[in-house]
Amino acid sequence: MNKPDNRTAKRKLGDIGENVACEFLKKRGYTIIDRNYLRKWGELDIIATKNDIYHFVEVKSVASSVAHVTSKETYRPEDNVHPQKLKRMYRAIQTYLLEKGIDADFEIDVITARIDTAGRRARVEMIENIVG
Repeated sequence: MNKPDNRTAKRKLGDIGENVACEFLKKRGYTIIDRNYLRKWGELDIIATKNDIYHFVEVKSVASSVAHVTSKETYRPEDNVHPQKLKRMYRAIQTYLLEKGIDADFEIDVITARIDTAGRRARVEMIENIVG
């Protein structure tokens, strides 16, 4: 028996964005290791590896109707990765690495997914190593 889908519209859009981001990464040679790693002090959307480097990827999704109403110059989803968000991510990354016994180089990347749900398309952009 199917459970009802109680996700909010924002969560559904976020899930679509994360799925699109995973496909984007796979096509570029990344291996997806984990998704939606959640602790009280932070969340990691996607954990991937490429060339022995761990990539902790924050995904920011936006409906293309929002993207069309506001120009790219005035609304940038990646701007929501602010210092407080980065602090929470760092804590989650440290916990993840300790829990998994991983001692490797890592980067924090951001993927923005502008999703046109009606046309079933997405425009994806990646900003690598945002705190490098």
